[in-house]
Amino acid sequence: MGRSESETRAWLALLRAPALGGGRIRPAVAEHGGAEAARQALLRRPSGLADATREALRAPDLAALQGDLDWLAMPGHQLITCLDADYPALLARVPNAPAALFVAGDPSMLWRPQLAIVGSRNPTAAGRDNAAAFARALSTAGLTITSGLADGVDAAAHAAAPDSAAGTVAVVGTGPDRVYPAKHKALARAIATRGALVSEFPPGTGARREHFPRRNRVIAGLSLGTLVVEASVQSGALITARLAAEAGREVFALPGSIHNPLARGCHRLIRDGAALVETTDEVLGALAPVAAELADALRARLQLPAAAAPAAEPAPPRDPDHARLWEALGHDPAGIDQLAARTGLTVDALSSMLLLMELEGRVTAAHGRYARAVEATASGPGSPPQIPPGAGRRRPARREAG
Repeated sequence: MGRSESETRAWLALLRAPALGGGRIRPAVAEHGGAEAARQALLRRPSGLADATREALRAPDLAALQGDLDWLAMPGHQLITCLDADYPALLARVPNAPAALFVAGDPSMLWRPQLAIVGSRNPTAAGRDNAAAFARALSTAGLTITSGLADGVDAAAHAAAPDSAAGTVAVVGTGPDRVYPAKHKALARAIATRGALVSEFPPGTGARREHFPRRNRVIAGLSLGTLVVEASVQSGALITARLAAEAGREVFALPGSIHNPLARGCHRLIRDGAALVETTDEVLGALAPVAAELADALRARLQLPAAAAPAAEPAPPRDPDHARLWEALGHDPAGIDQLAARTGLTVDALSSMLLLMELEGRVTAAHGRYARAVEATASGPGSPPQIPPGAGRRRPARREAG
């Protein structure tokens, strides 16, 4: 991302300063154009910082910062800040969004159309099966499944998604090098390999009760919508649903038996305006307009012209690099290394372009291989439901969740 080590150290010092938070870091770095300039500006202010915060900015813990740098030096590890073009567009719209994210895995996953699937840590067998079934079907349809790596519904949703092309994103309430609960270490490794593991907390941060609501706002902020599978009225999943509604995202809930206490949270959400869903088609239809907005945001990031209305046969892209990629794509799936050899473009550039083409419905992806989408067969008998390319440009009516 072209950031110097000194600037990275300044970012880490800001992120480790107690009682500072994204709500103060984001405006400071935006005003002063960088982390080191923001750190110096904060130190020059005569008041407004707690003594511990000021001391942490003045004399950062060098051992902790070196540990952070060592983690970032490992393959597949990145720090994405709010000043970076790779910072996810949907999350940036959330009030008090994190100033930065530690990411293990593929950071482009954070720009994919995501659905959060959340629920009880102790679901019924049917609830666990429903979480896995919806995650599997929606992932096959092109949605990345995002959750919090917790027991129960979270773990079932993550485990059902990694083998699909869309993959899964885990947002954790610890540092990116910690796994809570510890029994999910193998699952966390699989997610970092096939998707992305994300945290706003620096490496070494342990599990703390107050971190999990903050994790929930990141889950809700990254996602086009949130599906609650099973939840009691006291469940943290309802916090995620409320945060999703406050961010203007869709909230879905699966209904259950009136005799099941884990259905009561879902029933409350439905009474408060969440969409009652029974099939994946209902979820996909509601999310199509928001997916189109995400495609627009990615197009702006890549500085490409706005998409025209979809045609029966997609016209070749006007951008020269995209046109070269389009010519290299065929109806037989090809891996990204093959496409790099055919086009002469870098893998990083191809990843962004292929993601945009997926969002536009031009390209299909399966197991890391890409091909031109076939409009005539995309919704034929036996094929999974797909997010309609470019469907809708207006947001659906906001649904409030209690």
